[in-house]
Amino acid sequence: METSSIECRIILALRALENDQNLTSRAVAKIYKVPHTTLLRRRDGKKSRCDISANSRKLTNLEESVILRRILDLDSRGFQPRQSDIQEMADCLCTDRNASRVGPRWVENFVKRHPELTMAFRRQIDYQRAKCEDPKVVQAWFALVQNVIAKYGIQEADIYNFDETGFLMGMLSSAKVVTSSERRSKPRTKQLGNREWVTVIQGVCATGWAVPSYVVVKGKYHLLPWYQNANSQRIGGFIQAKTHTKARTKGVYRLLVLDGHESHHSSNFEDYCQENNIITLCMPPHSSHFLQPLDVGCFGPLKTSYGRQIEKMMRMQITHITKDDFFAAFLEAFNASITEKNIQAGFKATGLIPYNPESVITRLDPKPITLSPPTSRSGTPNSWVTKTPQTAYEVNQQSTTIKNKIAKHQDSSLTHMYTIIDAQARGMSKMAHELVLLRAELKDVRAANEVLSKRQRAKKARLRQGGSLSFQEAEDLVAENEVDKQIKEETHRSSHRTEVAEPRTRRCGICSNTGHNARTCQVVVVASEEDDSE
Repeated sequence: METSSIECRIILALRALENDQNLTSRAVAKIYKVPHTTLLRRRDGKKSRCDISANSRKLTNLEESVILRRILDLDSRGFQPRQSDIQEMADCLCTDRNASRVGPRWVENFVKRHPELTMAFRRQIDYQRAKCEDPKVVQAWFALVQNVIAKYGIQEADIYNFDETGFLMGMLSSAKVVTSSERRSKPRTKQLGNREWVTVIQGVCATGWAVPSYVVVKGKYHLLPWYQNANSQRIGGFIQAKTHTKARTKGVYRLLVLDGHESHHSSNFEDYCQENNIITLCMPPHSSHFLQPLDVGCFGPLKTSYGRQIEKMMRMQITHITKDDFFAAFLEAFNASITEKNIQAGFKATGLIPYNPESVITRLDPKPITLSPPTSRSGTPNSWVTKTPQTAYEVNQQSTTIKNKIAKHQDSSLTHMYTIIDAQARGMSKMAHELVLLRAELKDVRAANEVLSKRQRAKKARLRQGGSLSFQEAEDLVAENEVDKQIKEETHRSSHRTEVAEPRTRRCGICSNTGHNARTCQVVVVASEEDDSE
């Protein structure tokens, strides 16, 4: 920050010297508070340090621009590279010209040199969810919401959202803490370890009101303390949602926004909604993380607040979380997180109330756009503007321009020809660098395909049904199967050799004796003579 401020003052001082010839360099340096010697050197034509490439740089500006373009291309397709990936790109370019590899901190310095880049932690997202972050799908969803609201005349106070979420009773949430500066390892907090699962069904209204939660716990009986410590206005009322919401209805119809999970749809549920003038709208699949108000504005703070309540119990030497403790902690967390402000913020962030689809669409990751090549190439080669060629067509066009200028050398300037040749050299070098990176990527893709092909070609032989199996036992079973297979093959070959070595003896088809066949059999002759005598 200080360096950029000094550079700005130097530029202002140089302009002052150019505009007023009566000013001396010392006076200007004193006015703008810059070193006099630095001002003199800059006036004599020396460049700023930030504009000069260091001699120790491993890669040239052109090579770095190729890597920068590659990083931005990967980022636009959702495959942001790691530091190790960028270092491999740089090493490939260095190896291609027999140079040494880059240092361990080269990537960090590279990112600092390019303001277009920054380092951030990557967030994992399911592939199906990422595919649904399509602006066309989101626009269709908001158009459906708008049409339904207009068709049935639904008011804001009659728009609801419901969903379920889960809790592990004894699990803490991650948090930033203050610890000793002498600690070498990351701070760790012992958690109570009760991993029993609890499901909470929650409904909220667009005006900021919450339907009493419906809590599902594992057990055989309902215990009295659960209901003595709970608040009937907060817990245990979702089954009676009709009772809680009917008195608040402003119009004729109510709108219920829910995700498309199969457990949320049944014939009984649809009949119930139809009888009570409830219009249900299902969000696009795998889109609840940015289209559902409860997921966006309520469930995150609820779980964070619940984790704080469990941490308080742990500090009070409570070593096991029971259902009684859970209901007490959940009630405190509910009161702190499921507030009117958070509920309204959830509906606002999802673009429902107030209706604002652009607030959601602008947050989606941009999809890469594939530019089609120009269909028409108007203009003559001589009309080509001097610049670094980016495509094979531009390289050919530039080559034609050079040939024409050489043929008409008497009417051409050598300086302009040199400029065109330098631009062509930069373009071809850039393509060569990109080719090096693409070859390295192609090598990795081929290796991955080879591994995948081997896995697909491998036979899925069954070793044992159920139970546990160690590697040694698996190897023994494989060896045993191989031995059995060899024995079967040897047996088959030996039986085949026996049949070939000992051909079957031919016998008569009538008397089954050897030495003759059915045509010369005497039994037939004797039988025919007896018939004639009779």
